[in-house]
Amino acid sequence: MTVTLPAIALNTAQEVSITPLDAPLGAVVTGLDASKPVDPVTILRLKQAHRNYHILIFKNQKLTDEQLKNFAYYFGDLFVPLDETPVLASKTGVTPVVIPVANIEGGFTGTGELSFHADHHWTPYPSSGSFLYAEEVTTKGGETAWLNLNLAYESLDAATKERIKDLQLITYNPFVRNSNSPRRLYRTDTSTPLVAPVFPHPLVRTHPESGLKVLSLGYETEVSLVGVDPEEGSALIAQLREHLNQSKFYYEHKWSVGDIVYWDNQSTLHRRTAFDPSERRVLKRISLAGSRPF
Repeated sequence: MTVTLPAIALNTAQEVSITPLDAPLGAVVTGLDASKPVDPVTILRLKQAHRNYHILIFKNQKLTDEQLKNFAYYFGDLFVPLDETPVLASKTGVTPVVIPVANIEGGFTGTGELSFHADHHWTPYPSSGSFLYAEEVTTKGGETAWLNLNLAYESLDAATKERIKDLQLITYNPFVRNSNSPRRLYRTDTSTPLVAPVFPHPLVRTHPESGLKVLSLGYETEVSLVGVDPEEGSALIAQLREHLNQSKFYYEHKWSVGDIVYWDNQSTLHRRTAFDPSERRVLKRISLAGSRPF
């Protein structure tokens, strides 16, 4: 007896369009249904576009958590935090997979403004990227912006590039803090005991796939430079953060229901504007495993 299996609908390269934004980074992907299997040519096109444009925006999607996870697996393994380096939504012995970035019960990050940052900079192997999928959005506020760290690095003057080329940066875990210590942008008091392990990474990172140089620095997370006088280090980091805070480096995204944004966590920062707490905003995030920065 011959058994005929049902045909599986594939996304094919002929159907999928990738259109760069008129912005410092980003491209929009149309003609792809992320709930269905994707053919190899399309996957390779998407990976190359992600290297080139740093963020990809997939429009008009409708996914379950499991479908979102399956789509993310095309691009890498999932990020697994260690107990000693907790991240958003971490609980001891529990590895979050799909995290609700939402202002509803069980959600995370609240409704306030979030400044430019990269996820997991304080871990030994920061995530390579993340997917954020919009299920419910606000009428106003809650926009997310992504900043091109390669463009920010290339825009530095030659003297600054030479000054920072070999520096190592420690980013302190914002989820593990001494309750008696004030929140700081730079750790100048080296006598304060550490309450979590720290992992120095290059301030100027080489992207592991593209080879591009990026200025690997968040805007407000507490940091310090290894082997640099604290006052000198604080002044240098403030100078670099002032340089980062320029609109010519970033794109701001107004969310629509069904959007997925897949960003490169190794070459971008992201931030969120505040929004009205009376409005529901429900997005789902999945992060991918990364490697040791170099």
